[in-house]
Amino acid sequence: MIYFLIYLFLEVILTVEVASRIGGLMMFAEIMVSALLGIAILFNFRSTLILNIMELKERRINANGFYQRNLLSLLGAILLILPGILTDSIAVLIHIVLLGSLIVSRFMPKYPTSNQPHQPKDDNVIDAEIISDSPALR
Repeated sequence: MIYFLIYLFLEVILTVEVASRIGGLMMFAEIMVSALLGIAILFNFRSTLILNIMELKERRINANGFYQRNLLSLLGAILLILPGILTDSIAVLIHIVLLGSLIVSRFMPKYPTSNQPHQPKDDNVIDAEIISDSPALR
């Protein structure tokens, strides 16, 4: 409860300060633009989720990165919809971090399929499996 009151106090102070500097009409425009941007992100979330699933399937991101991208995107969209300067600032920072991770993941190599170090192949080794019906081997 105390954290909510601290948040509310900071939100009101920052919003009043910014509104006094830029004016009421511009503040209203900022609130409307950020809310529309948040709604657009929510409408686009399905395609973003599909892209993240494809990147997870292709092993370009791990499960933790998948969760972070999707949850942070939803959190950022919800914060953009809420009116206020503090929530909009936090949402913009979240989306900047997401954009940075998307850019970095495009240039990073795919995750290796196994955790074992790469060993050179020996062509002189024959790999075989012997299957016998003899009860002594069971």
